[in-house]
Amino acid sequence: MDTTAIAHELIALCNAGENMQAIETLYAPDAVSIEANEPMKEVQGIEAIKGKATWWMDNHEVHSRASRGPWVNGDEFAVEFTYEITFKPTGARSTMNEIAMYTVRDGKIAQDKFYYAV
Repeated sequence: MDTTAIAHELIALCNAGENMQAIETLYAPDAVSIEANEPMKEVQGIEAIKGKATWWMDNHEVHSRASRGPWVNGDEFAVEFTYEITFKPTGARSTMNEIAMYTVRDGKIAQDKFYYAV
């Protein structure tokens, strides 16, 4: 798949709540995922990325999800995600907005990087 096809497939899977399937089918085995904050600021490898996603899903109740994009430039694309979530450990409900930048190499996502409003 080319970058545009991967971007559209990622958005479709994420909108359907199939984030783990997106990782399993669209990410390279040695992909890197970079967050703005700890505790998982940078993880490498598909198993570590799946672990990060599992932690997120286990700790958040998702009430709604939406994405905008993609914006494609060569081997990169960006997506805006908006989630209405409850953080299970505290019960705090909030809206989470993030911009994700993806880099594609050899038909797979090689890196994702997340940006948050401050």
